[in-house]
Formats: sequence, structure tokens, C-alpha cells
Amino acid sequence: MADIVLAAINAKYIHPALGLRYLFANLGPLIPRTRLLEFDLRKPTRDVATAILAHEPRIVGLGVHIWNTRLVAEVITLLKADRPDLVIVLGGPEVSFDAADHETCRQADYIITGEADLEFSDLCSAILGGSRPASRIIQAAPVELETLALPYPLYTADDLAHRLTYVETSRGCPYACEYCISARDVTLRYFPLPRVFEAFDDLLQRGARRFKFVDRTFNVDIPRAITILEFFLERMQPGLFVHFEMVPERFPEELRQVIRRFPDGSLQFEIGIQTFNTDVAARIKRTMDAPRIEENLRFLRNDTHAHIHADLIAGLPGESMDSFAAGFDRLLALQPHEIQVGILKRLRGAPIARHDAEWSMEYDTEPPYEILGNRLIARKDMDRLRHFARFWEVIANRGDFACAAPMIWREQPSAFHAFMELSDWLFARFGRHFGIPLEELSEAIFDFLTGTRGIKTTEVTDALSRDYTDGRPLRRLPKFLRTEVD
Repeated sequence: MADIVLAAINAKYIHPALGLRYLFANLGPLIPRTRLLEFDLRKPTRDVATAILAHEPRIVGLGVHIWNTRLVAEVITLLKADRPDLVIVLGGPEVSFDAADHETCRQADYIITGEADLEFSDLCSAILGGSRPASRIIQAAPVELETLALPYPLYTADDLAHRLTYVETSRGCPYACEYCISARDVTLRYFPLPRVFEAFDDLLQRGARRFKFVDRTFNVDIPRAITILEFFLERMQPGLFVHFEMVPERFPEELRQVIRRFPDGSLQFEIGIQTFNTDVAARIKRTMDAPRIEENLRFLRNDTHAHIHADLIAGLPGESMDSFAAGFDRLLALQPHEIQVGILKRLRGAPIARHDAEWSMEYDTEPPYEILGNRLIARKDMDRLRHFARFWEVIANRGDFACAAPMIWREQPSAFHAFMELSDWLFARFGRHFGIPLEELSEAIFDFLTGTRGIKTTEVTDALSRDYTDGRPLRRLPKFLRTEVD
């Protein structure tokens, strides 16, 4: 039994709920009366509700995100049907703006907007003490990070062995990119490094090997970034992996010297390019020095072992299909290991909404609030971009077609348009861009390359055969490849 249940519905099992662990760690004397439960999107909502109710709680705290808002609403309905007296408290980015109008919030008793690390404890103490606050919506102020109890001891041995270990050394972002809710608060605050390093050492001793930093702009403070990187270099061992979100313009020589020392497979950078169109970047208040970005990406690709995950956003105000295509081709020429093609989302609270009228921005009213079309990109073309993004992820990013994928755009004037041709062709063939078995997708790529592209059958067969068996020598070739080989 527990008076308080903190429940998370995560996107995948591998992603633990860092935010709820902060709430738990800062409950003080209420910690022994609390349980943390985690689920993922595959879990039926009735099973989620049943698991929560089994603890007979008086208070349930739920984190609401863009990926789980519908499921959270369903869980609340089930909880209230069985226990009308149960106090439901919501928090998270999806309910931190316009909470009064949010459908998921309608049955909730309280909504904490902003950083709830300490407010949740105060609210639970008041409720359990018999003095429920009158205000349903509680605005939490940014917390002083040095006062927080860190959540990392709450990662279990199973978490550390099988999931990413989410950590942070800062909060906030000094930039004002309008597609991001961080644009509403450009303050940047830091956790004291001695405390952070002590916690990281403990995680390492307990078996943590895959660290993913959620800091928005890790390399804004160069000396601090170097100190953190050197901390991991000094403790480098087989299997240790660290992931950082980096500002693309900020790789001075002193930072480069440290990055060069990381061995292969130990370092990943998520680098948000978003657009190479200078007018679009200025319109959404995103600072951009394109030549410096290109030079930094060349350095990372040619002089380091860092894995580069670069982001572009389709649908930004003022970005046409041709403009996006040019930016994609420009980025691909720099050879990042992955290009994530994101479809613009109108996140609640993000200032991007100010462009809606001028650029005829149309968004889906349901999560994840993706753009449907705008003045420069019609709905049908935005749908094509959506298919493109998914097929690119499956074919180019995942590595299953390392040999065959470059053939798609080889000797073509534009890699973007070449892959878009394949994307349109695949969607016409399958009628969907998801749930396509690997063997069927492989055969479709074979047909496209040999038919539409006119590449020699033997060359395509060799490439796909190597892709199919690379690192998997016992994997049997699919029938269409065996036929060609025979």
C-alpha cells in the first residue's frame, strides 16, 4: 500500500522517467509512503489503472507528454470511475501551458505547471494533512538547482543494465528558437559539478554505461563542457557511451582536443541544424552561422569517432519544399551518421504560433500536433514529407541498408528528390510508411533500384546481400536474393 503513486507512461521501455524520479527524490518524509510505477505505450490503459489502484493510493501523480496525453486521459477516466475520491495531480510539458483548456486536465484535481520538483511535495503534504489548496492550477517557479535532491539513486540495477540513464547538469536554454517551449525562458542554470560527479561516479560503480544528457545546450559553457567530458574520459571503459545535445556553431579548438580522445562507439552528439535557410532561421529567432556549422561537422566526421545525429525540421514558416530539399542535400553532403527529418509540431506554449496567420500554418489538433500544411507546402506535399521522414529513418538511419541506400541517390542531381521518388514509390506499393517487414522492404528496394534506377541486378543483389548478412553470418538470405544469386 502507498499513499502516493507516481506513474509514468513512457514512450518505450528503454526511456525511464527522469522527471518523476526528481519528484520522488524530493518528497522528503513522504518518500516511504510513495511508489514509482512505470509503463510504456504498449501497456493497455486498464492494466495501468489496475496496477495503480492495487496500491490503494490517496494521491496519483501522472506526467503528461506529447506522446502519452491520450493514454493519460484514458487512465484518469478509469481511475476516477473506480475511485472518485482519488486525487489526481498532473504535470509535465504537455500541461504546463493552457492547462485550463486541455482535455486531459478536465478530470484532474490539480495541475502543476513548470518545474514541479518541490511543489509536488508541498501539495501532497497539504492534501494528506487535510488542507487541500483552493487553486486547481499551481504555477511552479524555477527551482534553485543546488537545493534539489538528485534522483539518480532511484535508478535500479535493472534500469542501469537495460535502459538509458538520463542525467542532466543544467536546465534552461539561452536561445529563443520559436518551435521550442524553452524559448519562453532563456535563463540557464547549472547543477554544482561536485555533486553531479559524485552521483555519476555512483552510477558508474553500480553498472551504468549508457548516459544520455538532457541538457538543452551542453556546449554553451565550453570550460564546463570540457570538464564533464574529461570526467568520462578518465573513467572510460568498454561499453561506456555518452550522448550530448550540442550547439552546432560552438566547437572551439580546446573542445575539439578533448572530443578527439574519445574512442569509437563511446560518444554521440545530437546536433540541431533545423534549417539552412538564413531567412527562415532569422524568422524563428534561431541563430545560425552556416559556414561554421559546416566546418564543425566536417571536423566531427573526419577527425573524431563521434557519432553525429543531425536534425532538420520540415514545415517551418517560409521554408518551401525546394528550400528544404536544398538544406537536406547540403546536410547530407557533410555525411552525418543520421539525419532525423522532423515534422514541425506546434508545441503548447511555443512562440511559433505567432506565424500562423501570415504563413497559413495548419496543424493537427490532436497530439503530436504536427503541421498539416502551410502557405508554401500544400497538405499533399506535407504528407509526402511525412512519408519521406519515416522511410528515411528505416532505410538510411537504422543501418540495415548501408550498402544499398547510397545507390538510391547515386549520380542523381539531388539526394532529396531521389529519395523522395523512392518514398512516393514505396508508399504507392505498400499504402503505408510503417510496419513493413524487412524482407518485403528489401525486395521493394531491389525492384526500385533495378527497375526505376536501372542499376545492374548483380550490383544490387551484392549490396543487399551484404546488408542482409553484415554482422549476421547465419541470417538466411530472402528468397528473391537467393534466386538472383543462384
